[in-house]
Amino acid sequence: MWIMNILAPDVGISVADATTPIPTPKETLEANKLAKRLRRLVGEAIADFNMIEENDKIMVCLSGGKDSYALLDILLGLREKSPVKFELFAFNLDQKHPGYPAHILPTYLTNLGVPFQITEQDTYGTVKRVIPEGKTMCSLCSRLRRGVIYRVAEEIGATKIALGHHRDDILQTFFLNAFFGGRLKSMPPKLASDKGGHVVIRPLAYVEERDLEAYLALKQFPIIPCDLCGSQDNLQRQQVKKMLREWDKQFPGRVENIFRALQHTVPSHLLDRKLFDFANVRATGDASEEGDTAFDPDTFVEPMQSQVIRLVG
Repeated sequence: MWIMNILAPDVGISVADATTPIPTPKETLEANKLAKRLRRLVGEAIADFNMIEENDKIMVCLSGGKDSYALLDILLGLREKSPVKFELFAFNLDQKHPGYPAHILPTYLTNLGVPFQITEQDTYGTVKRVIPEGKTMCSLCSRLRRGVIYRVAEEIGATKIALGHHRDDILQTFFLNAFFGGRLKSMPPKLASDKGGHVVIRPLAYVEERDLEAYLALKQFPIIPCDLCGSQDNLQRQQVKKMLREWDKQFPGRVENIFRALQHTVPSHLLDRKLFDFANVRATGDASEEGDTAFDPDTFVEPMQSQVIRLVG
């Protein structure tokens, strides 16, 4: 039902302001294709993981970056055609970064007509005080933000917390855990919070970052740059991101296949004894789909070529 509804006729593409050049028919066509693809991918993720249910109150966390802006924008569009009723509430944490433009989000959200709350808490000062200069700040910053997010979600009665992580974030986290943590773990599209009190969803789980960059160019969201962790060029995440982008250029389809692999795990052909009972494997005389195919030729599907529409301009 989600997918059928979101494939309804395209919504119009709004013009950022009076000075924006009028798009050509080709640009308008490509813009509509991009918007339709984003709605489709988000709708598929919502349906696949049952992210949104009847009468949910979704607290959409806005950072001022392209991903969270796109998330809110797409959810607003989907809500109009959704087979279930749900409410959207925008939340932003003002972490008191020096020079933070505090007026941007209130103005944007008021004009959009979306109910919102902005909470001020000096997590920036805490992180700068605790973390030595040159060290990665993301872990502590993330923990501090998470605590505030959960508290506010409780206060407003949110049933779901929506974050703007996309497909590339999920892949980067997978490799970060494999390379530096020694475990196969990524960002789940849906999970219960640490203490079990909240459900967190990531509706952009199927969306490529390049599509979000193109959507930003189209919608001209008022971006608020991150002057804390986002400016740390030496982060391991930035290195992994660079690696994946190089793979995508040199080996088209490789990144798509890795993402597909995250959705098709075979525990009996890995080494985690918690996921598969290797100790009790016995010869039963019956054929098993979990049987040993180690000596059979591997069958690989052709790589899926990325279908990113690049906007002219």
